[in-house]
Amino acid sequence: MQTAYFAGGCFWCMEAIFQRINGVENLISGYSNGDTENPTYEEICTGQTGHAEVLKIDFDESLISYSDLLKVFIEVHDPTSLNQQGGDVGTQYRSAVFYTDALQKEAAQAVISGITDAVTEVSPLSVFYDAEGHHQNYYNDNQNQPYCRLVVLPKIQKYFT
Repeated sequence: MQTAYFAGGCFWCMEAIFQRINGVENLISGYSNGDTENPTYEEICTGQTGHAEVLKIDFDESLISYSDLLKVFIEVHDPTSLNQQGGDVGTQYRSAVFYTDALQKEAAQAVISGITDAVTEVSPLSVFYDAEGHHQNYYNDNQNQPYCRLVVLPKIQKYFT
């Protein structure tokens, strides 16, 4: 098992897609690489914590490689949009790969460097805090919620069709 940390806008959107990827074993939505200890969602939304909304992805590398996960990550968000994904705006929605070792750093830099106008941050993981329980498995638990129907579902449909 390996672990990847990706920030690509709203973690609800990222989680809903990565849940459907073969080889992904466990996902946790959370907050990374900011200054506030144990931040809350409300604090994150102010844009003052320095944290990004991040998806922690535990994956079976015999089924999917880190490089393949990076490719999914790039395809499911806009790596050229600074601090924004669609209508979600703020530094908490920045595009970032937080690596845990030299191999992840190298793989992320290789993928990101191949994208014209990429603004995706490639940084070492400094800290990760789990988001509150109601943010976990959000799309699956809230499919009728307007944000899920209007934002998350179209992203799932676009990626898997």
